[in-house]
Amino acid sequence: MFRLDPMRIALMVLMLVGLEAAAIFGGFFGREIVTEIAILAILAISLDLAAGFGGMVSLGHGAIMGLGAYGYALAAQAGLPPWPAAALGVAAAGLGGGLIGAVAARMQGIFFIMATLAFGQMIWALSFTAGWLGGDNGLGGIDRPSLPFLGLTDPLSFASYAVGLLLLVFLLAAAILRSPFGRAYQAVHENPSRAAALGVAPLRIRAIGFAASSALAGVAGVLAAQHMQFISPAMMVWTASGEVLVVLILGGIGTLTGPIMGAAVFVGLKYWAAGWTDHWHLVIGILLIAVVMAGGRGLAGQAEDWWRRAWA
Repeated sequence: MFRLDPMRIALMVLMLVGLEAAAIFGGFFGREIVTEIAILAILAISLDLAAGFGGMVSLGHGAIMGLGAYGYALAAQAGLPPWPAAALGVAAAGLGGGLIGAVAARMQGIFFIMATLAFGQMIWALSFTAGWLGGDNGLGGIDRPSLPFLGLTDPLSFASYAVGLLLLVFLLAAAILRSPFGRAYQAVHENPSRAAALGVAPLRIRAIGFAASSALAGVAGVLAAQHMQFISPAMMVWTASGEVLVVLILGGIGTLTGPIMGAAVFVGLKYWAAGWTDHWHLVIGILLIAVVMAGGRGLAGQAEDWWRRAWA
């Protein structure tokens, strides 16, 4: 069962403070990187909720994030203010993910992965061919929201807003896992037969859990649309889902702090390695192999293990 112990809280606070410091002192490029890290970390937290705590490894979360982005963009272009449009975007992702979960919840292992991949590709194909969605040209002219005394028009304000949303998503995911539903959700993952014997409906719990995970992915989609002020089907291809799965494994599955660390390391290494080679994926791959061979705990899981050993 998930525990939000002082060690995880301290690690989360340290990472968020580091991101905010990078936004303040990193200049324009640093602020863009912080925003990119926050979007990727939010998406990875949503996947951690499905895969790490529900055992539902998804290759469709990139497309689900796209549902949130497109929902926000269409609502904003229809004249809805940014905040209600954002709520509609999150709802669209949660509804779409809930429908996928209702179908795929009966499957396990590789069959579940392939089902989410198929649904994700169908969503991508729809966005690519639908003229009313902009087709392969995408949609532009997307407005950003505004906050009292902050705005969000300059890069620093928007980066701080992205870090704040990351904190909110982390706390929401932790609250879900610590709730009675969250404990039943984790029990279904650990032993579905025993959970069913206790009166829990495994299929319904898994479907609702996947819908909650999808709603959080929708937050990442809305934030991505607000950041770029442009969206296209390119953000929904299956490789986007594969990338966030790599981030989750790199940071640590089933930790909630791992997605933040994994996203920071992934994005940081990508830009650092891309400065001297076009094959920056090779650097990420070597690090991923090292993390898996070290025990598969991920960077955050390894840090937690060292911390416990030091205090023991």
